[in-house]
Amino acid sequence: MPDQEIVVYFNGKIIPLSEAKVSILTHALHYGTGVFEGIRAYWREEDEEMFLVRAEDHYLRWKANCRILQIEPEMSAHELAELTAELIRLNHFRTDAYARPLAYMNSARIGVKPDGRHAFAIMVVPFGVYLPSENGIHAGVVSWRRVEDAALPARGKICSAYVNSVLATAEAHSHGYDEGIILNEDGHVAEGSTCNIFIVRHGKLITPPPSDNILEGITRDCVMTLARREMHLDVVERSIDRSELYVADEAFFTGTAVEVAPITRIDHRPVGTGQVGFITSHLRELYSQAVHGRIADYESWLKPVYQPVLESLRR
Repeated sequence: MPDQEIVVYFNGKIIPLSEAKVSILTHALHYGTGVFEGIRAYWREEDEEMFLVRAEDHYLRWKANCRILQIEPEMSAHELAELTAELIRLNHFRTDAYARPLAYMNSARIGVKPDGRHAFAIMVVPFGVYLPSENGIHAGVVSWRRVEDAALPARGKICSAYVNSVLATAEAHSHGYDEGIILNEDGHVAEGSTCNIFIVRHGKLITPPPSDNILEGITRDCVMTLARREMHLDVVERSIDRSELYVADEAFFTGTAVEVAPITRIDHRPVGTGQVGFITSHLRELYSQAVHGRIADYESWLKPVYQPVLESLRR
């Protein structure tokens, strides 16, 4: 990438990041009234191509979540995906990247009452490994509980809800863990601080259901699809007790940022053998191959960034 400032989409224009500013009175800054999304883009060196992963699915989820706060971004999911690809091209990225759309209430005033004013921005930045996990990570259950849907919907990726994740992450790190595991108010396992969780027991892949106050993860969905189609595993969505974490054969996190991250210890106890398990290892490799465009059956998940433009120039 050239030594130049990143450009972003802000207030209906593509401008340098340093010019994208909001007032310190902005409603979303004071009250957390924003909705964000995260989208990975992977660089494939041999073809000099970048792939956005399930970009339109991410934007459909983002637009749906925005409705929780009665925010209505005007662009379609397809238009938003195209805009994100254009930002990657304008920034000349030739490395893995991460897109962060953010819709927010933008009134510059004091007062909780919404007034219908909102805006959105899209930023794309170079982005590598978020949670180093090649040999597995040590996770721990934290004392904070997952926010309840009736109070602050976890499925919504609402900015203010992520204070819950910040507190959980801080506690986990203070205890020497790489990542936290949060229980819901019923005492069931919800998810990691910023990611979904799976366990393997008796050959079955088990993950909490949306009703246990989880984010309905797109990477989670990808992994469930790969597990069923490629490994012919039984995938079960059900509540998970805390004690099941200690007797699981394998465990791992999934998420746009963390990808597929093996868990080899929980609360100072080894998971299974204490090594990265076969199912986890295989799913991690399948996911990596799929998002880099190396499995034909999952090319529909990917949006090429550079090739469509090159092809149009050749015509």
